[in-house]
Amino acid sequence: MSRRTYTQLVTFRRNGTPVGTPVHLAAPPDGERGYFRTWHTTGKAKRMRHTKRVELAPSTFRGRPVGEPIQATVRLLDGAEAKVAADLLAARHPVLHGILIPRYHRMRGWRTLHYELTRPSEPEPESDSSQPRTERGNT
Repeated sequence: MSRRTYTQLVTFRRNGTPVGTPVHLAAPPDGERGYFRTWHTTGKAKRMRHTKRVELAPSTFRGRPVGEPIQATVRLLDGAEAKVAADLLAARHPVLHGILIPRYHRMRGWRTLHYELTRPSEPEPESDSSQPRTERGNT
């Protein structure tokens, strides 16, 4: 996924409606996680404040998916972790994320937010609902 220039990030509204947005990803060499940035007033930032579950899919620059989505969990970074994410994004996209986007965010007075994407931990097994439930009665 990190080899793609654009990735569709799908976040979810409170009512569960998915909203897709194209983003640039950068990943460290271990490939266990990915990073992206946005500014503090975007819709996706607001949606990720209440729903940490997202989906990612390779996409065109307009956000049209060109592959199968994968589930991920998002976490807002700060301090040294945000600096690592910013450096990885700048290394991957030197002009855009190294110069233009940070300058534009500062010019507009926006606070840049960096996020980490990871694969979700294994979900707990659900009970087998195909078996009918039996109620115990007094016998």
